[in-house]
Amino acid sequence: MKARLQEYYEKEVVPQLIKEFGYKNPMQVPRLVKIVLNMGLGEATQNIKILDAAVEELAIIAGQRPVIRRAKKSIAAFKLRAGMPIGCKVTLRREKMYDFFDKLVHFALPRVRDFKGVSDRSFDGRGNYTLGIKEHIIFPEIDYDKIDKVKGMNVTFVTTAKTDEEAKALLQKLGLPFRR
Repeated sequence: MKARLQEYYEKEVVPQLIKEFGYKNPMQVPRLVKIVLNMGLGEATQNIKILDAAVEELAIIAGQRPVIRRAKKSIAAFKLRAGMPIGCKVTLRREKMYDFFDKLVHFALPRVRDFKGVSDRSFDGRGNYTLGIKEHIIFPEIDYDKIDKVKGMNVTFVTTAKTDEEAKALLQKLGLPFRR
């Protein structure tokens, strides 16, 4: 079963992008490949329970179990040794990716205080976009009463677009609200 947003992409967005950028072949049209959710927790070096809570909360948000990320190098100033757990990430593809995108745009982002849209300066030059979220409690699945600490997270949209302009057009047509 296809996600609602995936059908919208195929029926509405692809023809619009072909018309806008003059693609000769429908396979040239940029598409969303994956969405990566990353929660970096530097304070997990002192208190491992913070990481356990973050893993559970990210699993609830994404609908899929996250992977624990470990430090690659030792940094004495941060009391960090190589191999210590310092964060968690989850990669969403296909239906789960479209479901998450839909939920992010229609439920989570409107709950952000003083929300005027997302910045269009966070493209990496190769058609990928990263969005920083300061509070993970904007997601409706998170029960505010059971949260001990508000955590931030990064959401990276990986596309097949060759340029930032094409990627922005794709994400805008899928519903990501960019600032005017």
